[in-house]
Amino acid sequence: MYQLEQPIYFYLLFAIPVLALMALWLLVWRHRTQSKFANTSLLKRLSPNRSIFKTLLKVLVLSLALACFSMALVNPKIGTKLETVKREGVDVVFALDVSKSMLAEDIAPNRLEKAKQLITQIINSLAGDRIGIIGYAGSAFPQVPITTDFSSAKLFLNSMNTDMVSSQGTAITEAINMAKTYYNDEEQTNRVLFIVSDGEDHEGNVAAIADEAAKMGIKIFTIGVGTVQGAPIPIKRNGILQFYKRDENNEQVITKLSEDTLKEIASNANGEYLNGSSTKAVVDAVTAILNGMDKKEFEAKQFTDFKDQFQWFLGGALFLLVLDVLLLERKTAWLQKLNLFNEDE
Repeated sequence: MYQLEQPIYFYLLFAIPVLALMALWLLVWRHRTQSKFANTSLLKRLSPNRSIFKTLLKVLVLSLALACFSMALVNPKIGTKLETVKREGVDVVFALDVSKSMLAEDIAPNRLEKAKQLITQIINSLAGDRIGIIGYAGSAFPQVPITTDFSSAKLFLNSMNTDMVSSQGTAITEAINMAKTYYNDEEQTNRVLFIVSDGEDHEGNVAAIADEAAKMGIKIFTIGVGTVQGAPIPIKRNGILQFYKRDENNEQVITKLSEDTLKEIASNANGEYLNGSSTKAVVDAVTAILNGMDKKEFEAKQFTDFKDQFQWFLGGALFLLVLDVLLLERKTAWLQKLNLFNEDE
């Protein structure tokens, strides 16, 4: 079993016939030019050791050296052994709050961007796990189905914003219900849901929904983003502040981190509340949580271990180039004995 790393360099082999034609043209030109000054018998007397065979041999050596360089650049790889790689992990779903309160800037740069940074760093710390992402505000919507493609998941995560849901509010119950549909592997014993939110304005009987999720084997961990002191909600257009959100009494709205609500949800679903102010602390805590869980084998693939072979061709090319330098275009004793091409006549 073999692989060719850069097969495009095979095009260098087209230079070999060009080199051969140039050498042939040079021999013909040299013969015609010399014939203008002396006849064949006189030329043999003037240059008795001149060898046509040696000239052709040098062309052959250069062609072989070029072929070896081409193969070295192509870098053929030979498979030496088969390796089985198993993918084991936990199904992890993130529910991201994209309500307007997440625009508050009591944590830099704002709650929503901080939440996305937290989720991104958690994904970066994962290994063989599968992930899914849900967005919610006044309603919940699937953003990324359960997948092992972390790069695509992070790409979709970065595109999430507060304009994705027209109805405002915080329908955490809908997000939990939607998360139930993400765990499509009945044999998966560990199902984890991370709710990243400021915990404000949760609607519905959250405790009852969390209990139901716990009965399905879903552990809910909540990550609070924001401060208990709170901050106003800026409304911006093209990055420029227009005004701060106000209520029906025209009073400025101050949104605060509701840790009690998030702790209640986590407690009812056999989980834990994490404060999201420190990204490193959250990532370390999540890593410890997931490492303590039993891993489910998702898939096992066989891969062939290939080793580079370019060094052999490169060594051969250098040897042929050295040989070409040492190979003179004159007859030698062994060549005179062989009398190739009737050169002694």
